[in-house]
Amino acid sequence: MQIQLNTDRNIHGDDRMAEIARGIVTAGLGSLAGRLTRVEVHLQDVNGHKGGPDDIRCAMEARPEGLQPLSVTETAASVEAALKGATAKLRRVLESTFGKHDTRHPH
Repeated sequence: MQIQLNTDRNIHGDDRMAEIARGIVTAGLGSLAGRLTRVEVHLQDVNGHKGGPDDIRCAMEARPEGLQPLSVTETAASVEAALKGATAKLRRVLESTFGKHDTRHPH
């Protein structure tokens, strides 16, 4: 699974940030990661330099093998919290999608 990190101009998308995002997404998705080709992570500071509660937006798009892409969005007060929240949402969506697909198309 490839993880691609995209950030706006207010969030530094350096190697350290990419490593943090990779760790959170990989750990959060667990065994589901093996069924994905790519996860795109988009981080945005919606209020820019002004700050404020829940102003970090994390949008994730997962590309499961053989299925349509799935996306989720989470807002939180910090980058790490937004990443963890979006990863948890993505895991639930993937578990539901894979469960439905596996029921209809047993291996």
